[in-house]
Amino acid sequence: MTNVFNPPARTLMGPGPSDVNPRILSALARPTIGHLDPQFVAMMDEVKSMLQYAFQTKNALTLPVSAPGSAGMEACFVNLLEPGDKAIVCQNGVFGGRMKENVERCGATAILVQDDWGKPVDPAKLAQALADNPDAKVVAFVHAETSTGVRSDAATLCKLAAENNCLSIVDAVTSVGGIEVAIDAWGADAVYSGTQKCLSCVPGISPVSFSERAIAAIKNRTTKVQSWFLDMELVMGYWGQNTQRAYHHTAPVNTLYALHESLLILEQEGLEAAWARHDLNHKALAAGLEAMGLSFVVDEEYRLPQLNVVTIPDGIDEAAIRQSLLQDYNLEIGAGLGPLAGKVWRIGLMGYACNQTNVLFCLASLEQVLREQGADIVAGSGQSAARAYYQSQQ
Repeated sequence: MTNVFNPPARTLMGPGPSDVNPRILSALARPTIGHLDPQFVAMMDEVKSMLQYAFQTKNALTLPVSAPGSAGMEACFVNLLEPGDKAIVCQNGVFGGRMKENVERCGATAILVQDDWGKPVDPAKLAQALADNPDAKVVAFVHAETSTGVRSDAATLCKLAAENNCLSIVDAVTSVGGIEVAIDAWGADAVYSGTQKCLSCVPGISPVSFSERAIAAIKNRTTKVQSWFLDMELVMGYWGQNTQRAYHHTAPVNTLYALHESLLILEQEGLEAAWARHDLNHKALAAGLEAMGLSFVVDEEYRLPQLNVVTIPDGIDEAAIRQSLLQDYNLEIGAGLGPLAGKVWRIGLMGYACNQTNVLFCLASLEQVLREQGADIVAGSGQSAARAYYQSQQ
């Protein structure tokens, strides 16, 4: 007979999902009401307003797509691209490759601007691609590349796109709540994110935001959006400003309660404070990891504080380390992807999981399992270095 599923209590320090704040888990258990209930509609408006705060935008078309971040990505591409269009895609990791897939599935042509994994997108390469392709309609790039832990210069890349009469599509899945995201200041046209990273919400929702330029492009399409579910003109009938909402789909009511609570927590902490907390704990973790002899893939200037990608020491069975951490310490860290598979670990410090207790716990646990495999690490060196950093910031 199948039994009730009771998951173990883990500390999630991988690339996502992140630990969920107990306030958010509690919100999930609130009574379910109808997705057209006047009380729910009022909450929807609050979610939109708080998303505008998190994205730092006044875009009217800012809403949560009722599906994970990959659906938010697809929503941006299918609404802005038509068959025969050309899009310049900047690829410096796994998720730039997924952008390319979306372009091609829209019947458009993808022009790749490639940089090494672990390096930010090179604006000079994008400028050259724009000069070589004056008929391009879209520039797409990943702001915070989850596969490598690198941050690209979104403001510069969006400016280049605008100067060349291109719409910009920005992947901010790992960005929002962890580092600055400033849609209006960047001049970004379509941005998508996810709830399961630095917002510390449950997976399954993708916040998106479209500029007035993007809305105009959607309204001036000559072909239907290939996805009925993700067609923004249809979705806005449900997420619009009036109280008479048109039925589009049954929204994930309780999951949206959770997102509302998540955004409220972010608003109460304040964006700048959240960014500063991620930076503080990242630098303490980095001090500890480097004291243990581990090195980062990404140069310090471009590192994501919320996603730390470190090289695996010679002679270490990386999968066995992750298995030991999970089995013996209930601690999850992530493996490498693509050409970095087997070469790196991805250690997340996202949202609710980004705190001093987790930093010290991760360092102590990782040190122990590494020493058990024969790594030459001075006992307590990681925690000592992290503690020293925290003390220096008091």
